[in-house]
Amino acid sequence: MSTTRTPPKPIPKAAVPATRPTPLQPYLWMLCSCAAFAVMGACARGLRTQCDWQVIALARSSVALVVAAILVVAAGKRFVLFTPRVLWMRSFAGSVSLICTFYAFTRLPMGDVFTLTNMVPLWVALLSWPLLGRPPAANVWVCVVLGLAGVALIQQPHLAEGNFAALLAIVSSFTSAIAMLGLNRLRDIDHRAIVVHFSAVATVVSIGALFVFEQTHPYADILEMPTALALLGTGLAAAVGQLFLTRAYADGSPSKVAVVGLSQIVFAMALDVVLFDHGVTGVTLLGIGLVVGPTAWVLLRRSGAPESLR
Repeated sequence: MSTTRTPPKPIPKAAVPATRPTPLQPYLWMLCSCAAFAVMGACARGLRTQCDWQVIALARSSVALVVAAILVVAAGKRFVLFTPRVLWMRSFAGSVSLICTFYAFTRLPMGDVFTLTNMVPLWVALLSWPLLGRPPAANVWVCVVLGLAGVALIQQPHLAEGNFAALLAIVSSFTSAIAMLGLNRLRDIDHRAIVVHFSAVATVVSIGALFVFEQTHPYADILEMPTALALLGTGLAAAVGQLFLTRAYADGSPSKVAVVGLSQIVFAMALDVVLFDHGVTGVTLLGIGLVVGPTAWVLLRRSGAPESLR
């Protein structure tokens, strides 16, 4: 009796893995982020003769708040408000950094502001000692000393003119470092919800700054179309930069991505020359090099550290 052989069942194909980013994509995201933040700085710098820095900071924080809130709702995530306490530390520290930065934008060349505010890794290395119990190595202390020497070269001409905005840019980098250390303890919260919380606190702080600090420009100037568009552009550029920044850190090595992030100094200096006809002296370039070089070294050194030490 003949029998009919049942053909073997086809072996199911392996599930096609989700598309993964190419090795270069995180760094391209970071470059896009740097370009967007440079545009934000250019808008803020250009607005210095039309409105006060408090108004510019308010535009940056409030527009980012709206964009981030829309993203949270679209993703079906939850907002966070009262807990954990470290979230408030991150938001308050970031808000202080924000208002210091925008004050500096209206009084200093963008390249100087971005250089000084990018000292965050050096501050993180120092703050890790009292906050995390990790004393910096000897070579990190050398980087810190070189970075401070660069800061002195950058701010010396401004201080000679009686312009103390460079000191506030340094305060901005210090408070940003505190905010970054706080982020390390917020891994279980959706990053978009963290941005909403920070932007909401920064909006309130910016409104408070309107009443605390002196204003020199009438509010009527804000209603002029070029000024209103520039304020909107400041907020949108910041929101776009934050989105690209988040994507870069999600897809790539954080320390290596952060090194690419130093390119925003180059973007800012280029815009300073093209848009504001600001020349760069040899002393300033040397100071920038003394800040950027040690900062990049600290970041690259951390990229090779064990996960427990990051």
